[in-house]
Amino acid sequence: MDKNELEKYLTQSLNMALDLGSESSYTNSFAVMVEEQGFHFVPRLPAGYLIDNELYFRIFIIANVALYPKYTVLKQNSAYFTALDSEDIHIQRSLFFPWKKGISERLVIPDLKKFAGENTGEQIPLMKNLTVNYNKVTGICISGNSGSGKSYFLSYLLEILSTMSRLIIIDPKFDSPSRWARSHGIEVIHPASNRSKSDFVSQVNDALSLVLQIIYERQGILYENPAHHFEHLTVVIDEVLALSEGVNKQIKESFMSLLSTIALLGRATNCHLILVSQRFDFNAVPVSVREQCNLLIQIGNINSKTIQFLFPDLNPEGIVIPLGKGTGLVQVIDSEQPYNILPLLTPTFYTEEGIV
Repeated sequence: MDKNELEKYLTQSLNMALDLGSESSYTNSFAVMVEEQGFHFVPRLPAGYLIDNELYFRIFIIANVALYPKYTVLKQNSAYFTALDSEDIHIQRSLFFPWKKGISERLVIPDLKKFAGENTGEQIPLMKNLTVNYNKVTGICISGNSGSGKSYFLSYLLEILSTMSRLIIIDPKFDSPSRWARSHGIEVIHPASNRSKSDFVSQVNDALSLVLQIIYERQGILYENPAHHFEHLTVVIDEVLALSEGVNKQIKESFMSLLSTIALLGRATNCHLILVSQRFDFNAVPVSVREQCNLLIQIGNINSKTIQFLFPDLNPEGIVIPLGKGTGLVQVIDSEQPYNILPLLTPTFYTEEGIV
């Protein structure tokens, strides 16, 4: 389908479904222009319909379904206006709808250990058409209901990151991250049967204090040599909400403070956070930590309630999310990826023992 055919197809789809009363492309009320990065809805003004967020999202819903699976229209938080190069005041602006070619496709990895060993360039493959540069990642938040596939996806991330980063793993549930770490000879901070929860979180605070000390040391090196490249250091906390609930107030405040400082200062020194939780409200982590994380992943049931903490400004209506375990939404906030929220299918991987 060439550009002209695509424009005709989109125009026909909007004429039939948009319901602008007597207004349509046949009455010269609007036009569609297609370019490489997306398409423009060009209203001719004055118009007999409101050009607002409601109109923008109605067009998005129609176009996203009409273009599936040839294109994925990228959801915006509000109407995206652009200026057009025209001397005609009636058509000097448009509503722009950015897209990416194709749809989200799941990675299927026959041998995860081999795949991780062959992965180079400090890249994290998330899907067939989405790879993230770990040098651009400050922190990762992974949220989802129980049974959504969070732990499975975390195992994938740990395997990939083990080839490029030193890992400090904190596992309050003493579950799959601990088993993964044992098989790789990595020490894990986990609860012990003869210790209270406050004692355990105190141990976590000691580890975070050491990370903060490393950050300060690295900042001193950067002061003398701004181009210095450090080894990646990643603090991984599984079920962070389980860690912070029911703990002595002073110890919890210390934990939150250390987490905030690491999130704020770690970017320049290659110190990262990976946080996993069923939800990311203020009881789980401080707002400042959540705001510093620039790789946001929501897995499982997707609706306005489940995404309210990671994607507070997003209305998920109209986003085509595949069914199945390990599916959801992803947003990468860096200088290399579109600043948009995409449907996510987390990788399926196998080990020598079979699927994990």
